[in-house]
Amino acid sequence: MNDVVRAVSAGELERLREIEVAAGVGFAAVGMPEIAADEPLSVEELDAYRVGGRCLVVGEPALAYVIWDLVDGAAHIEQVSVHPDGARRGLGQALIDRVQADSGLASTLTTFRDVAWNAPYYARIGFRVLDPGEVTPGLAAIRAHEAAIGLDRWPRVCMRRPFAELRL
Repeated sequence: MNDVVRAVSAGELERLREIEVAAGVGFAAVGMPEIAADEPLSVEELDAYRVGGRCLVVGEPALAYVIWDLVDGAAHIEQVSVHPDGARRGLGQALIDRVQADSGLASTLTTFRDVAWNAPYYARIGFRVLDPGEVTPGLAAIRAHEAAIGLDRWPRVCMRRPFAELRL
């Protein structure tokens, strides 16, 4: 298996949806079946990230992917998913590291506070939970949207990793 981080091709977008579904299964086991059942982004939505140069994959065939947006001067990780077949190999971190290396920016994300492969994992790779006063307007808007669609049934946090924390 080739663990090189690379740009996604148009022909791989359906595979990203498969990765998302497979990665989501673990949420049912921790009492979050609604998250496990959540529909992944459409091929068209994923293609917008691809065309914008904001979608990377790792593996041949792809086992993990990341998509990101620019939010308040940071590379905001919108989604990073690793297929269970690629778990515990550092693929998610490799993707996030590449986003930061390519952008030269800090990274932000929003995530579930108490899910082992969410906030605790991100803390291990250099992210820290933001205090309420550190949440930027763009992150606040993202959190408001998440609350509106019901994600606040489970505690969520905003996190940031400075560019200086990048480990290449």
